[in-house]
Amino acid sequence: MLELGSQPPAQDLIKDVSEADFMAEVIETSKTTPVIVDFWAPWCGPCKTLGPALEAAVTKAKGAVRMAKVNVDENQGIAGQLRVQSIPTVYAFWQGQPIDGFQGAVPPSEIDAFVERTVKAAGGDASGGLEEAVAAANEMLDEGAATDAAQTFAAILQEDPANAPAYAGLARAHIAMDDLDQAEAILNGAPVEISQTPELEAAHAQLELARQAADAGPVGELQAQVEANPEDHQARFDLAQALSANGQTQEAVDQLLELFRRDAEWNEGAAKQQLFTLFDALKPNDPVVLNGRRKLSSMIFA
Repeated sequence: MLELGSQPPAQDLIKDVSEADFMAEVIETSKTTPVIVDFWAPWCGPCKTLGPALEAAVTKAKGAVRMAKVNVDENQGIAGQLRVQSIPTVYAFWQGQPIDGFQGAVPPSEIDAFVERTVKAAGGDASGGLEEAVAAANEMLDEGAATDAAQTFAAILQEDPANAPAYAGLARAHIAMDDLDQAEAILNGAPVEISQTPELEAAHAQLELARQAADAGPVGELQAQVEANPEDHQARFDLAQALSANGQTQEAVDQLLELFRRDAEWNEGAAKQQLFTLFDALKPNDPVVLNGRRKLSSMIFA
């Protein structure tokens, strides 16, 4: 199982900085690690919201960036040198120079994006290595080591409980272990803020296909039924499910497209819905998805 790095102590990541130690804590430190400087004051209302949000984003980066908090009332010299005219004002320093910044309160998504830009500008990884851990776990899963993958995804979630790729990966690992009820419980327990992410939606689709696979009929018999009666839409739909369960995704898509061509409204549009489920379960750039969506669109808008 992959060992994940420990998080640096909070007091090393986020510090109150004055004019006396600004050179050491910001300028010198930024020569090796980017530093985000938050200019604030106790009387500033927006600062009371922005400051904690910045601290959370910096903490989440696991040491890839540090933060200095400068009270402008007590450090007017530094604020003047950097032309801080209103607060909150935030600057990002790298290699001793400011490289990015913004003024005023901004939403959490923009704060996360700012931190990520700062880290990437320094050639780092804002996830603090978690992206590499997710990639390693996905590789384990692809190689059939579902149990090891599940353990690694769980370890990632201990450090970042709202990591959508890890949440989806943990569910997929349990699907691979044929523990579908646990996979469903994991997906249903996902934090609200990531419940609609593409990774979670893909895992939901994979779970639905796995449940369908349990009831899928034999491919050979269903193929014979369709060949004997091409208008047997239920047999063709069942054949598509059986092909999907057998790993023949392209063939399943072909059968569903043919069913849609013959009767788009059959069973309340079941063919199109099943196609969307298959597409959602695959990677967006998968040739099966790209070609299948193009063919389906040409039928819909013909």
